[in-house]
Amino acid sequence: MNDEQLTRLLMADSLSVPGPLFDHYHEIGLTDIQMMMILQIIRLKQEGTEFTSPERIAARMSMDENHCTKVMQQLMQSHMIEMIETRQNDGKISEAVSVEPVYRKLAGFLISLEQEDDQETQKELEGRLFERFEQEFARPLSPMELEMISMWLDDDYHHPDLIEAALKEAVVSARINFRYIDRILYDWKKKGIQSIEQAREQGQKVRSAQRSRQTVTSAEQQRKPAQHPGYDWLKGE
Repeated sequence: MNDEQLTRLLMADSLSVPGPLFDHYHEIGLTDIQMMMILQIIRLKQEGTEFTSPERIAARMSMDENHCTKVMQQLMQSHMIEMIETRQNDGKISEAVSVEPVYRKLAGFLISLEQEDDQETQKELEGRLFERFEQEFARPLSPMELEMISMWLDDDYHHPDLIEAALKEAVVSARINFRYIDRILYDWKKKGIQSIEQAREQGQKVRSAQRSRQTVTSAEQQRKPAQHPGYDWLKGE
């Protein structure tokens, strides 16, 4: 085997580790040495070694066995790794080192990051919503109006985008007032409308029905016989 073949073989022999662990190991409380030890544990497990002794790890790192033991103890105390017992086919119980705790801690950290992003996005949407209302009403909102918007958000759990859609519907209908918007949101919630697309379709249905009623009313008025104001057919006056 020449150098090029060996190089290609080494490049193909990869270690399967989640990318986010490399990105956030400091943030979940791992030092560089602890991270390297976890990588060694993962590597040994992939090679088929379930019980990772300090002696095995020390042979692969630039630290003695005592130092390696201390680092492993730190990892167990901080709930990054754990010792688990497994029963073999012959009935004997053996111990193994599991890195599942560090993955659980990483998962919890990533979820908290996602929740923080969602909260920031929610605040941005709510801020834009208040601005949108003031633009459409062409004036600052009163404390009572601000409280009503907060109630839609916090008590009724309407999404800011859906509230803005109700505002647009009120503008299109030329009935821009909070009572009408509240009625729209109540009607949508009753009908199970949760998306902007559903709200748009419902608005089109309502306006189409209104136009149909107006057309019928206009046709009925045109078919009525001409009235003579002030003429009493009984008295002939």
